[in-house]
Amino acid sequence: MTNSKSSVVAKAKSKSETVETAAGVARITWYAAKNARLVLAAGHGAGGGIEARDLQALAAALPAHGVSVALVEQPWRVAGKKVAPAPKTLDVGWRGLWPALTKPGLPVIAGGRSAGARVACRTASELGAAAVLALSFPLHPPGKPEKSRADELLGAGVPTLVVQGGNDPFGKPAEFPKGNAYELVEIPFADHGLAVPKKADISQDEAVKRVTDAVVTWTGMLIR
Repeated sequence: MTNSKSSVVAKAKSKSETVETAAGVARITWYAAKNARLVLAAGHGAGGGIEARDLQALAAALPAHGVSVALVEQPWRVAGKKVAPAPKTLDVGWRGLWPALTKPGLPVIAGGRSAGARVACRTASELGAAAVLALSFPLHPPGKPEKSRADELLGAGVPTLVVQGGNDPFGKPAEFPKGNAYELVEIPFADHGLAVPKKADISQDEAVKRVTDAVVTWTGMLIR
């Protein structure tokens, strides 16, 4: 899946820790809020790491709003591998990280982009996540809408926000199932990496701001 390198680098002070899991050594980079009320744990996709523009933008923006951000690197990325393992192995790595994510004693939003969003959805109820943030949820492989992964999204079982590009080949907003199981915010013109073309009616910076504004508003309504 597409990599989406960031033009926004998180400016908040960060610290990293490694965590042993049954899938290998993972890494968490923390961006702590001074008076945190929530933790957003966000995993990367199968085609890139935590340098993704949306993950970096959230790490830069959310701490000022009382949300500590934990950017999670799965063991395969830490090991320098080029190809992500099977979904089951990704879930094993995420489960192994969870105790470290809950250590601050705060409610944890399970989040991620693309493959990381799928992991968050599949494990949210089991792990006791307060909510799910799904960035660029890959509803189906490009050109194969019959291979829907909607059951993963609908099965999250907790409050869920989907932030989806209007031109995402892995699932455009109109393709998502209707209902009240989740909220969806569309980023106009954006692709799977939430990049917008130069000819779009909004700039890249505006697109990224729509992502962070949506998440700030949503997290503000979760737990006060």
